[in-house]
Amino acid sequence: MNSKALLLGLFTVVIWGSTFAANSVSLSGGFSAGHLILFRFLLASVIFAILACIPSFKIRLPKKEDFWKIMLLGWIGISGYHICATNGQLTISAGTAGMLIGSGPIFTTILAIIILKERLGKIGWVGLGFGFIGILLIAIGSGDTSFGIAPGVFLTLLAAIATSLFFVYQKPFFTRYSAIELTAYCTWAGTIPFLIFAPGLLTTLQTATLEANLTSIYIGIFPTAIAYLTWAMALSLANASSISSILYLEPVIAIIVAWIWLSELPSFLSLIGGLIAISGVIIVNFYGKKETIANSHSNKIEQIQ
Repeated sequence: MNSKALLLGLFTVVIWGSTFAANSVSLSGGFSAGHLILFRFLLASVIFAILACIPSFKIRLPKKEDFWKIMLLGWIGISGYHICATNGQLTISAGTAGMLIGSGPIFTTILAIIILKERLGKIGWVGLGFGFIGILLIAIGSGDTSFGIAPGVFLTLLAAIATSLFFVYQKPFFTRYSAIELTAYCTWAGTIPFLIFAPGLLTTLQTATLEANLTSIYIGIFPTAIAYLTWAMALSLANASSISSILYLEPVIAIIVAWIWLSELPSFLSLIGGLIAISGVIIVNFYGKKETIANSHSNKIEQIQ
């Protein structure tokens, strides 16, 4: 991983880490989950549409054979992820959501084992076990009581699976499209299903608090438009498995930002679970693989395409 990819990845993860607290501010300030998702992606879509009109950015139309693949990628990685993640935050804290999303590489590994017949060594299976124990502890500590599982946990885990699929299947397209092109395509595709939330959006913008409106604008510009672009650029410059390791920092940043901004911390049990889950992910990715999953995953997808 070169220094440019590293800096782009770190910038992205810091911005994404702030999203969970920002979502909480907007949701508590008058936005419904649907209106928040729609507003941020309408804003991001407009930004990419403006960039597409500037010749120097060279945003072309996607190739006919890639059109539906890119649409599906956008629906899974953008629409599916954000509907699940944002609605999940209605019942869990920002820090808890960040830790659950941070467990995403565990699901990438499971998918690679089942679908692509990848193999793990003994240490890898131990790490996978640690990961699931950590997720269970996060879930148990997420409810209003000490040992209750909040409904948002299940939605957030679905979001983690969706984003794992998105990052892995996005990689092969960089041989045919630039980072800004692919980010624009996926943003536009992912925004289409959100139009179902359009009724009442203007009323929400008028009645929501000033802080909620400003925060939603921040979410639309930085975590949605800029950070997705910088992440795509980082992926195009580096090995997928190497750059994805930076994502281990996202839960830490999410907890720190939520603590500073919202004076909010996950429960002690969830924090312990998060530490165990991320440790499990690190064990799997650095010590447990007989074959580098992210690399072979990308190679096999390229062969299929």
